[in-house]
Amino acid sequence: MNRRTLTLLTGATALAAIPALGQQDTTFTRGERNTDLAPVEDSQFRAELVSSGIETEHETVVGGLVHPWGIEVLPGDGGYLVTEREGRLRHVSEDGTLSEPIEGLPEVDAREQGGLLDVALGPDFAEDRMIFWTYAKPVEGGLVTAAAKGRLNEDMTALSDVTDIFVQEPAVDAPMHFGSRILFDGEGHAFVTTGEHFTQENRQLAQDLDTTFGKVVRINLDGSAPEDNPFVGDENAIETIWSYGHRNIQGALMMDGELWTIEHGPKGGDELNLTEAGKNYGWPAISYGEQYSGNPVGSGDAQQEGMEQPDYFWDPVIAPAGMLAYDGEMFADWQGDLLISSLYPGGIVRLEIADGTVTAEERLARDLGRVRDIAVDQDGSLLVVTDFEDGQLLRISTAGQS
Repeated sequence: MNRRTLTLLTGATALAAIPALGQQDTTFTRGERNTDLAPVEDSQFRAELVSSGIETEHETVVGGLVHPWGIEVLPGDGGYLVTEREGRLRHVSEDGTLSEPIEGLPEVDAREQGGLLDVALGPDFAEDRMIFWTYAKPVEGGLVTAAAKGRLNEDMTALSDVTDIFVQEPAVDAPMHFGSRILFDGEGHAFVTTGEHFTQENRQLAQDLDTTFGKVVRINLDGSAPEDNPFVGDENAIETIWSYGHRNIQGALMMDGELWTIEHGPKGGDELNLTEAGKNYGWPAISYGEQYSGNPVGSGDAQQEGMEQPDYFWDPVIAPAGMLAYDGEMFADWQGDLLISSLYPGGIVRLEIADGTVTAEERLARDLGRVRDIAVDQDGSLLVVTDFEDGQLLRISTAGQS
């Protein structure tokens, strides 16, 4: 393993900074906004930038991963599961040994932003060895986001009993904005996040309840709709829908029994949302960002009656991907903070939250470039995967602990 030491100095008072890969900007300032749309509440935007000043060690667990997307920590000393977008699921041992691709996965469509995406241990993995994953599924008429489950054998070489538990509808030939995370609420349900497949035509479907574009979906572990889902009994809606009006959700977590999601905005307007049953989160009618062309999004407004406001948003973007609430011991001061992987400008974003409100923000480890997912290992160190053709699984520890 390759190891080097860095100090995480961020915020407006930082005297020096580590340049992000491929970036000319060597400061940790937030940059100029794309729009001048004012937040409803000051707490929604640009919380105080703070600096941890924590000295860390950063080491490569394994390299040679092709666009890794998701990581999951196995129990005990079992190592890690890592997805590669091209369609490979790998086991990585704690000493960095990379397995051959695990057999038994369904076919994936890895064009553009598609491929094999998230991976998660089932809630009863210790008893049944079921794992769950999301992927871009080729189907008649194009491709869709799908979620599946399968049983991982003891030597972690193959999957059996593989079955889809969610298949997005309708199919389109637009290999962009798939989402997608899968997670569990501890009550027998799974949440799957989706995207709206990007195009001007497809994005409108985020507002339609007869599609699962731009939605959070809540299902039983067999794929059926829970009886208490918000649209059960509505003949004009798909009963698995939990919330709608989303653009492209690539981060999600359960915290204190509540679902939080984080989604990509366009040019500005990345959003963190407490995501509640039956609610409309506005895309593409409203946004705090603008289209890549510079034209306004939807109405050109960021607020509209009947549509939820983000709990927090970014302009310019952080391009959020994975997200977790830190619960380890190594970074004791971060207990309960949100850690978000950033694709642009890269690294990790840390948010302090009090009573559901973001009170401070920190930018960390931007020299890592495109960080696609983040996890906490058994010892409290952070594990991240970097989204490159020659991607890596990296460990970030406090100095002297790795």
